[in-house]
Amino acid sequence: MERQIYTAEHEAFRDTVRTFLAKEVLPHYEQWEQDGITSRAAWLAAGRQGLLGLAVDEEYGGGGNPDFRYSAVLGEEFARAGVSGLAVGLHNDIVGPYLTGLATEEQKRRWLPGFCSGETITAIAMTEPGAGSDLQGIRTTAEDKGDHFLLDGAKTFISNGILADLVVVAAKTTPEGGAHGLSLLVVERGAEGFERGRNLDKIGQKSQDTAELFFHDVRVPKENLLGERDGAFLHLMTNLAQERMAIAVAAITAAEHLVEITSTYVKEREAFGRPLSRLQHIRFEIAEMATECAVTRAFLDRCIADHAEGKLDAVHASMAKWWATELQKRTADRCLQLHGGYGYMNEYPVAKAFTDGRIQTIYGGTTEIMKEIIGRSLLG
Repeated sequence: MERQIYTAEHEAFRDTVRTFLAKEVLPHYEQWEQDGITSRAAWLAAGRQGLLGLAVDEEYGGGGNPDFRYSAVLGEEFARAGVSGLAVGLHNDIVGPYLTGLATEEQKRRWLPGFCSGETITAIAMTEPGAGSDLQGIRTTAEDKGDHFLLDGAKTFISNGILADLVVVAAKTTPEGGAHGLSLLVVERGAEGFERGRNLDKIGQKSQDTAELFFHDVRVPKENLLGERDGAFLHLMTNLAQERMAIAVAAITAAEHLVEITSTYVKEREAFGRPLSRLQHIRFEIAEMATECAVTRAFLDRCIADHAEGKLDAVHASMAKWWATELQKRTADRCLQLHGGYGYMNEYPVAKAFTDGRIQTIYGGTTEIMKEIIGRSLLG
């Protein structure tokens, strides 16, 4: 079915993204996977190409276009190329809204130019060893010391954790306030007492640096408080819909691509003297997956259009996230099976898609949390 949410300008941008991937990412990606981290040069190249800070005002060096459809195009092309390591989506769609929506004018002038040029790589640190989706379980504290906060605690599973120059940290500023006693503090590279742990050894997304972060009596200037004191819960809830949409966009695109490459494979691979595609079971498998993708794509495109107009609510974003990511997981498993033994070999894209995509149902809010949000909205 012809998609109706994109204009000629969006498709021209898609060509730009594909050119960038072909020139600056794909030739180096295998090395990044081995190194466990991407090159800072790629971030600078993304900045030069105008792929960072799409929604940031032009006066700070950004694209000046808040239309989420451009972010969706970017996410689709990165997913189709299978390059999860260069976490541009995290930078633009997850951290970006906190800086553009909450930062003071002084903070914007201090942080956004580097954010858009690729000189300042960003991360957000919420998850802790003992607290994932439960914000009330956060133990990192930020004690008010007059002209600064004294930050103590640890975070884990932080994407961009090694490369990040600027980390938005959720911490307790009012211990008795529970989830409503949290604030967002910006910790910059080089701050005394800020240490990075190991680059975590994951089963997939090898080139995406994911780290533990430690804060030992880190002096965070009051000028680095992002948004309202004790207002982090509301700030986080406001921006989670976009984070979940970004994940869902990547998920449906990855699922579609898996069906495409598997369809090609079963036409070429022979068993019992004829192509696999001649077997009814194989045709049924492809038919089922293609139909599931088509139905999901229709819903996702509606969500993308609604979000671009500021109309998407948290419930529908949660529906999109859990459904699309579970579809991706299911599709990856089925496509690997159709590849047989070759599907288990890393040289085949389906193997990497299987391991890289497994995290999709977990980060950004697990499938179970998504269902809880949806269920509460329906049943109270």
